[in-house]
Amino acid sequence: MIKPRKWEALKALCPNAEMALTGDVVTFDKLNGDSEPTNDQINAKLTELETEYDAKKYQRDRSIVYDSIQEQLDQLYWDKKNGTNKWVEAIDKVKSDNPKP
Repeated sequence: MIKPRKWEALKALCPNAEMALTGDVVTFDKLNGDSEPTNDQINAKLTELETEYDAKKYQRDRSIVYDSIQEQLDQLYWDKKNGTNKWVEAIDKVKSDNPKP
């Protein structure tokens, strides 16, 4: 996932509008009841989306280091079979290494 861009801000502000993206230029084909946002509204929405994106960095970091679902299910199976807690320990380590803000 990449940081939000002007396109995402416009789609959030004008969910019914039909827009075209050419390079970095966005043009409105039809507003479909939405009103064209001002630059201040676009910049405010972009800042809001970037703040939300930045707040979820820990989730992106965790997703990279978690074992696959198949591996986690295998860990859970063997934990149940052997009376161990390796899955819980692995998840705890990922969470402690990548804390929620």
